[in-house]
Amino acid sequence: MKRAVILTSIALGLGFLLTNQTIRRELYHLILDSLLSHTVPKVNVQESQSDVNVIFIDAREKEEFEVSKISGSKWVGYSDFDLDRLSGLRKDCPLIVYCSVGYRSEKIAEKLKSAGFENVSNLYGGIFEWVNEGYEIVNASGSVTSKIHGYDRFWSFWLEEKVEIVDN
Repeated sequence: MKRAVILTSIALGLGFLLTNQTIRRELYHLILDSLLSHTVPKVNVQESQSDVNVIFIDAREKEEFEVSKISGSKWVGYSDFDLDRLSGLRKDCPLIVYCSVGYRSEKIAEKLKSAGFENVSNLYGGIFEWVNEGYEIVNASGSVTSKIHGYDRFWSFWLEEKVEIVDN
C-alpha cells in the first residue's frame, strides 16, 4: 500500500511538472543542451529573424520536409545529405541550419563549415522551437499549415498542442 501511494505521488508530481508550460520548456532546454555538442554557433528563433538575407537549410529527412518546413528553406537532407543541393550559394551567405530539435542540423552545419561555408549557425530547438514560439510553417505548396512531422514519440512530446503531429 505504501509503495502504491509513493508511486502515485511521483506520477502526479511528474504529471504536474510536464503540464506546467514553464517547467516543461526548461526541461526541454536542459535536454537540448545536453544533446548538442555546441560545435557551431547556435541562434535562437528570435535571433534568426534579424537578418533578412539569411537562408534556412533543412537537415531533416525528405518525408519530414514534405509535411512542413520554414518558408523559403532549402532541403539538404541528413542521412542522404548532399552538398550539391546547395550549389550556387556563396560561401559567405548567412545560413541557419535546422532539423526537428537541433541535433541533426548541428551535424550538417559542421559539414557545411568544413566545406568552406563561413557564416553557418544551428537553429536552437529546430523547427519544434520555431512552432512552439508561434512562427508559421508551410506545406509543400507553400500554404501555411499546422501540420508537422513529429520525428518520433519522445521528441514529438515537446511540441505544444497548437500543431497537428504527423508521423510517417
